[in-house]
Amino acid sequence: MAGQGAGEQAHTLTARLAAQIIERARHLDLPADSHLTEQELANAFQVSRTPVRLALHALADMGLVERRPNRGFFLKRAAGVPGSGAVPAVADGADEDPLYFRMADDRLTGKLDAKVEEAEVARRYGASRARVARLLARMAQEGWVGRLPGHGWAFQPLLTSPESYDQGYRYRMLIEPAAVLEPGYAVDPAAFSQARAQQRAMLEGGIGRWSRSETFTVNSGFHEVIVAGSGNLFLLEGLRRVNRLRRLLEYRTHVFKDRLVQECRDHLALLDMIEDGRRAEAAEFLHLHLNRARLAKAAIIENR
Repeated sequence: MAGQGAGEQAHTLTARLAAQIIERARHLDLPADSHLTEQELANAFQVSRTPVRLALHALADMGLVERRPNRGFFLKRAAGVPGSGAVPAVADGADEDPLYFRMADDRLTGKLDAKVEEAEVARRYGASRARVARLLARMAQEGWVGRLPGHGWAFQPLLTSPESYDQGYRYRMLIEPAAVLEPGYAVDPAAFSQARAQQRAMLEGGIGRWSRSETFTVNSGFHEVIVAGSGNLFLLEGLRRVNRLRRLLEYRTHVFKDRLVQECRDHLALLDMIEDGRRAEAAEFLHLHLNRARLAKAAIIENR
C-alpha cells in the first residue's frame, strides 16, 4: 500500500508539473520552438530535475512539446493565445471546476468541516471520488488543505473575515517595504525578467482569460519575488504564509478586472524603480500600492 501511495503521489506531481509548465509558457507568451530547459524549470518550481524531466516526457506524449535527441525539449506550438494552434492549458480540470470554488466558499462560510473524508465530500456534492480527490490534491498543492492518514483531509487555517483579511494586508504593508530597504537587497535578473513578462502578459489579455487561481498565483508570486531580493528568509516565509491564508478570500475580488489592470501597471513601475536603484522610492510606492489594494478589496469582500 505504501508503494502504491508513493506511486500515486509521483503521478500527481508529474501531472501538476506538466500543467504548471504549460501555464508558465502561456504566462510568458512563449513562441513555438521555445527551448524548455530542465534546470530553468526546476528552479522556477523549486523541485529537482527528475520530476521536471518526467513532466516534459508526459507533455511530449500529449504532443505539446517535442523531444530532440541531445538537445532537450521544445514547445511545439505558441503558448500565448488560445486557438490558432496555440498550446492549451493541461491542468487537470481543478482550476476551472466550479466545484473547486463552491468548496472554497463553503469552507470560508463554515459549511464544510475542518476535517473531511473523500467519500463524505463526494456524497455531499454528488461528485465522483476521482473528481473530489483531484480537487483536494489541487488544494493541497496550493497549501490550504493537508492529507491525514487514510482518506482524510484537514483544511488549514485561513483568513475568513474582512477583519482578518485587513490585518493580513497591514502586515504586508509592514514587511514588504521593509524588505526592499534591507541593506543586502539584490535583484535577481531572471526572476525580475519573468515577473515583468507575466505582468505584461496579463495586461495583454491574460486578465480577461486567466482563471482566478492563475491570476492569484502570478500576482502573489510577484510580491514574493520582490521580497526574496532582501535575502531575509523570515520576511519571505512570513509573506508566503499570508499568501496561503488569503487565497480563498482573494478569489472573491477577481471579478473586478479594472483593478487588476492598475495593479499590473503598479507592478511594472515597481520593478523599474528597484532595478534603477531607487529603493527608497520603491518602498514608499509599494506601501501606497498595498494600501490602495487593501481598501479596494476590503470593500469588495465586505459587500460579498
